[in-house]
Amino acid sequence: MARKKVSAKDIILGVVKYAILIFLLLMFIIPVLTVLFAGFKTRQEYGATSVLTLPKSFLNIQNFKTAFVDGHMLNGFKNTAIIMVFALTGSVLTGSMCAFIFSRFKSKVSKIANTMFLVAVMIPMIATQVATFQIVSGLGLFNTRLAPIVLYFGTDIMSIYIFLQFLNNISVSLDESAIIDGANYFQIFFRIILPLLRPAIVTVLITKGVGIYNDFYVPFLYTPKASLLTVSTSLFAFKGPFGAHWEIISAGVILIMIPTLVIFLLLQKQIYSGLVAGSVKE
Repeated sequence: MARKKVSAKDIILGVVKYAILIFLLLMFIIPVLTVLFAGFKTRQEYGATSVLTLPKSFLNIQNFKTAFVDGHMLNGFKNTAIIMVFALTGSVLTGSMCAFIFSRFKSKVSKIANTMFLVAVMIPMIATQVATFQIVSGLGLFNTRLAPIVLYFGTDIMSIYIFLQFLNNISVSLDESAIIDGANYFQIFFRIILPLLRPAIVTVLITKGVGIYNDFYVPFLYTPKASLLTVSTSLFAFKGPFGAHWEIISAGVILIMIPTLVIFLLLQKQIYSGLVAGSVKE
């Protein structure tokens, strides 16, 4: 077989393509390396070297001890875990229920509700915070864990569409068979539909869980009490006593990154399959 001739245009396009990919890779990895190297440097070493200079020793863990103990990060992880458990449970239930209604009960009302969700996404969150803060304060939830839990509890349009993609691949005949056998819609949802949505549930738990874990604005605004700090607000607290100690702040950032990195490595197959499985109809 004759080899296909490679034109100068193909070579140029290939070079440009890989140059862009390398550039994007560097844009992502350089900040991570900067934080990683800084976390292992002493204060004197950090001030005397470049941000990309390797630390003298990767065995220096004093910064991590200071960040973890003086930053009360254990308490931050505990508060974050409590908030995430309740918020994600509620988000999965509300999101899957909304998707079930939009998928199975198509009417003018459901179309209007779906449109309202899309309109709500277009409104910047900051524009509604004055009213939201007044409601939260009026309910007596300010400076309690219930404030972020309630605000995260509601679903979002992305979760609904992830569930919708899977629901569209679940035959309506399953619902009809269950109705003939005497089941009501609550039994159909909890006994038939919800177990079949496991891949979508895993996807929503991971995507929304990472968002809650990394969120700074809601915990900072609604739970400023020292005993209620989350991992994100605990890290911000370093700006006070450790305002100039960027090596300690970097160590705290690394500690916060470790759980999400471990979860991603363990569940990356479920993440990829969950994001694409619902988009292919059999």
